[in-house]
Amino acid sequence: MQQLIKFLVEIGPLMVFFAGYFIADDLIVATGVFMGATVAALIYAKLHQGRVPPMLLISALIVTVFGGLTIALDNEIFIKMKPTIVYCIFSVILLGGLAMGRTWIAVLFGSSFQLTDAGWRVMTLRWGVFFLVMAALNEAVWRNVSTDLWVTLKVFGFLPLTFIFALAQTPLMLRHQIEEDETASPTESDKDA
Repeated sequence: MQQLIKFLVEIGPLMVFFAGYFIADDLIVATGVFMGATVAALIYAKLHQGRVPPMLLISALIVTVFGGLTIALDNEIFIKMKPTIVYCIFSVILLGGLAMGRTWIAVLFGSSFQLTDAGWRVMTLRWGVFFLVMAALNEAVWRNVSTDLWVTLKVFGFLPLTFIFALAQTPLMLRHQIEEDETASPTESDKDA
């Protein structure tokens, strides 16, 4: 149940954005609703989970900046660029960290499951590249389709793609999973990877 609530806190603002857009038929109004829902999700996470998930915090900061620009300048381009910026930031954090020998994705998921060092490295690389692809996809979509289609794809295209990609990582996770009774010392799979 806790995982479901965490999931809803993280994607709830996006669903509110979608509903707001199709009720008001106005991206500027939907952006304001999105900003409000994002702030509400931050407050809920802090009060009920004791902490704000890092991805939600980064997304909220960018929603506030780009949403504010969208509303202040009455220009949809800023909120349409927001996913690109978020995906690029995540990619730079992951791939840049990996280049420096850090697997930041382990910080995000380390409490949920344990992987070998090699597993975390591969997982970090895959997610870093995935976020780059998603950034490029968002740019291609918002520049070439109607706002209605972009909003629909943002919610019902990009989100499912992310879930499918996450599920596709299951074999990697199973192959590099550390059982609770194992120590943190390098395993044979770490030496081979």
